[in-house]
Amino acid sequence: MLNFKKGGLFSRKNDPEPQEMEPDNGAQILAVWGSPGCGKTTVAVKLAKYLADRKKNVVLLLCDCTTPMLPCICPSGELEGDHSLRSILAANSITESLVKNNCNTHKRMSHLAVIGLQKGENENCYPPVNEKLLRELMGVLRDMDSHIIIDCGSSIYFDELSTIAILEADAVLRLINCDLKSVSYLSSQQEYLRMAGFDSDKLYKAVSNVKSNEASQNMEQVLGSAVFTLPHSAELEAQVLAGNLFADLSLKDSRGFRREIEKIAKEVFEV
Repeated sequence: MLNFKKGGLFSRKNDPEPQEMEPDNGAQILAVWGSPGCGKTTVAVKLAKYLADRKKNVVLLLCDCTTPMLPCICPSGELEGDHSLRSILAANSITESLVKNNCNTHKRMSHLAVIGLQKGENENCYPPVNEKLLRELMGVLRDMDSHIIIDCGSSIYFDELSTIAILEADAVLRLINCDLKSVSYLSSQQEYLRMAGFDSDKLYKAVSNVKSNEASQNMEQVLGSAVFTLPHSAELEAQVLAGNLFADLSLKDSRGFRREIEKIAKEVFEV
């Protein structure tokens, strides 16, 4: 039997679960969420880069407070400043100036700003955060003249920032790997979102890191049809290992991945 936080996000809702439909185009805030190890951060960063390269203002919010991803996405010298999400979450109230002052800008991509915890920080670096403050943060992000991409954590029950981001976003890109672990993850975690009143009309399904020998069609019978299929790329894998995700993907083996990122940007953001 599931445990529920009294008066929290995961109190049971009596309304029936809505059927999944494809969301309208033109979203401002996209939450990228999915099973552990499915490439959420990688896809979020590549989408942010795609928009910034086309001179679209974009803010990338990295939610993971257990494993800060800011040190993992690019060499430290590529970002201006050492600002932290910690300063935002430690505030009594959140304003646009506070958020902007704690953005890390990219030296080569003037249209890109990144927010996240710095190396060595964790959830104990700031006081406990309440739901009201997190919704305030989402409201401030929405008021900024930018596209917002939020890299969410997988542990929904313990990660309230990611949960609020998923609930408040205009669209949610749900990534899963083509394996049974992802099936088990979804059956475990989707119940929490349902209880919190998640609007499944805004959900886009995607299968990630699909290799040529994997039977993605067989997995779709279990997971449901996917709108996007992101193929494996050895070049991209090398960038992940090197912590250099803002680098260009130029090799032939990355062509399929680049096409899917373009399709996602066009479908979600109309870019």
